[in-house]
Amino acid sequence: MAGTVTATVPHVVVVGGGFGGLWAARALRRAPVSVTLVDRRNHHVFQPLLYQVATAALSPADIAAPIRGILRRDRATEVLLAEVTGFDLDARRVLLRERHALAYDYLIVATGATHAYFGHPEWEPLAPGLKTIEDATEVRRRFLLAFEAAEQEDDPVERGALLTFVIIGGGPTGVEMAGAWAEIARHALLRDFRSIDPSTARIILLEGGPRLLPAYPEQLSAFTERALRRVGVEVRTGAMVTHIDESAVHVGNERIHTHNVVWAAGITASPLGRALGAETDRVGRVKVRPDLSLPDRPEVFVVGDLAVLDGPDGKPLPGVAQVAMQGGQCAARNIIRTLRGEARRPFRYRNKGNMAVIGRRAAVLDAPWARAKGWIAWVLWLTIHLLFLVGFRNRIAVMMEWAWNYLTWQRGARLITGEVTPELVPHSGHRHGPDGPSRRDAEKAEAQGQGVPADTESEGWMGGDAHQAGGGAG
Repeated sequence: MAGTVTATVPHVVVVGGGFGGLWAARALRRAPVSVTLVDRRNHHVFQPLLYQVATAALSPADIAAPIRGILRRDRATEVLLAEVTGFDLDARRVLLRERHALAYDYLIVATGATHAYFGHPEWEPLAPGLKTIEDATEVRRRFLLAFEAAEQEDDPVERGALLTFVIIGGGPTGVEMAGAWAEIARHALLRDFRSIDPSTARIILLEGGPRLLPAYPEQLSAFTERALRRVGVEVRTGAMVTHIDESAVHVGNERIHTHNVVWAAGITASPLGRALGAETDRVGRVKVRPDLSLPDRPEVFVVGDLAVLDGPDGKPLPGVAQVAMQGGQCAARNIIRTLRGEARRPFRYRNKGNMAVIGRRAAVLDAPWARAKGWIAWVLWLTIHLLFLVGFRNRIAVMMEWAWNYLTWQRGARLITGEVTPELVPHSGHRHGPDGPSRRDAEKAEAQGQGVPADTESEGWMGGDAHQAGGGAG
């Protein structure tokens, strides 16, 4: 009897379930390959709206969806919840924590970026960034707890510190956070307290450069600053932060007394970039060939924030979601072309525009086809974000929440989670101890090698910032 020959198909491993990894996996759904997507979280986050979770406008489930659910119809795609620790490129294996290695024929790495503190990892527990659902809910918790603590505080100096909120970084995240916090303090919380006036809260936005939204045209930056000042935000440009401690932010010789700081000033690439053994830039991004593959490793692709590639203008492509989506699709299509014996094509980024929302009826748009500001840009921002959200249920939920917020000025997700008692003790000093979001901060900072310079925040993707970070990163 003749032996049976079992045909095998090439195996593609995608590391990271953010925009780059997810769009790569989707582009391979009809290809003659098997796909394994590895991520240490079971969900994909629509990061451009992450700040709305941090500002109590949306719940985490409104902007996230299970990766298995997104890819459930792709029969040749497997989703693996695991943490990637490294790669054996010679043996073509992905190394997993506490699991067997994963063999591949082609590899797409899309683990994104995370916060960077310009050589000061000790600032992270004091000034959390905004890259994950956990970050967003912790920022929301700190913001809402500050009003609760101020309600019980008798010392006017300490009450003032509790009601002072500092955002470091004048890119899209900083601008959007500042506008949303001002709206909450002056409208949503206005009648909810008896001993304090929430509208007296100070919202301070610090930008080290000469203007907000530095990647946008100057007229849009100027409009953004005026719009923020109108809603009560204190905008300070040319303000270089020199130190952050438990009770203050230092800008040169000035000391701003506050217990509430958010970091929106810089990013650094996932540490898995260096694990590939390829050349990297100063923030850890991997230098790739025009087809997004590694030099001398044509079977390995790097996309999104983890990759650095110059655009037509000679400048590196921005770390935004649109670049990640298109890069993931390009890498997948080049794998398909290789299997067909066709020549690969270089990545060509199609800039569809960048947007940032400032507040109610105020946003800015910078696109190759138009520039807009005010309510027109705001309507476009709402529409585009709804269209790009993953999942019909999420689109409906977000649309309903936005409508409710617009009609009532109320925020539907004002939930304080976790233990709150120690943080409500008057004169308790620093209110975010070792049980906050940063129990793992020291280990995380060390793993990220944050002694290297950080890239400043990019111009944002149609209103957002760098796409989902750390998908399978350790």
